Amino acid sequence: MVDQEASDDLEELVDLIAGMEDIKSVLDDLTGYAAATMSTTTGMPIECAVTLHRRKRTATIGGSSGRAVVIDRIEQSLGDGPCIDALDTGVPVLLGNVSSDPRWPEYGSALAAAGIASALGIPMKLDDDAGAVLDFFAPVSGLFSEQAVADGVRFGEMAGKALRLAVRIASADQRAENLRAAMDTRTVIDVACGIIMAQNKCSKDQAFELLRSASNTRNQKLNEIAEALVNRFSGSEDAKAHFDD
Repeated sequence: MVDQEASDDLEELVDLIAGMEDIKSVLDDLTGYAAATMSTTTGMPIECAVTLHRRKRTATIGGSSGRAVVIDRIEQSLGDGPCIDALDTGVPVLLGNVSSDPRWPEYGSALAAAGIASALGIPMKLDDDAGAVLDFFAPVSGLFSEQAVADGVRFGEMAGKALRLAVRIASADQRAENLRAAMDTRTVIDVACGIIMAQNKCSKDQAFELLRSASNTRNQKLNEIAEALVNRFSGSEDAKAHFDD
């Protein structure tokens, strides 16, 4: 592709990140644009899916179509196919003809049943604890030429940078949300302890022990017990800080 096309691709990818709602929406938008780009290159309608692997998280799949997502899920469930090999090796993997390629027989049968004749896996470089692969699907065999593969690699390099940024943003947002939740939990527990201390004329340690004991007795989380107590007091001046077994 010419430099102008590369510039257009980069601008589009930046827009995807700027308007992201969550990682899944980024993956769906990314594959939609990737499919359109590869369709222009090959002159045939191409579908695309992407699988994002992150440490300690379930794999996230996005696609340009429902069929692409289903096909990608099948490959993930089988644990075998060009997309998985591309992720493992870090290089593009081409399945040029599902009817004659002896590799991945189960996956090849699934592709054929879905009306897919060839597939191409393009890995994207992310951070050390994450990895992703673009999976392109074509309705005819032999469609992914050397030029198409090269264009896919070029697009994957730019898309990888955009996705890497999106993953970092999502991770930062999740950490911030976890911190807010932890702070909210700590605050409500402190307030509940203050209520118990005022009502029972006890120390903070003794108040916390009362909360902990109620949590164990009722088999409820400590913050839930504390929140219920705070809500009770905020709604009634006559409420008493005691716990019934």
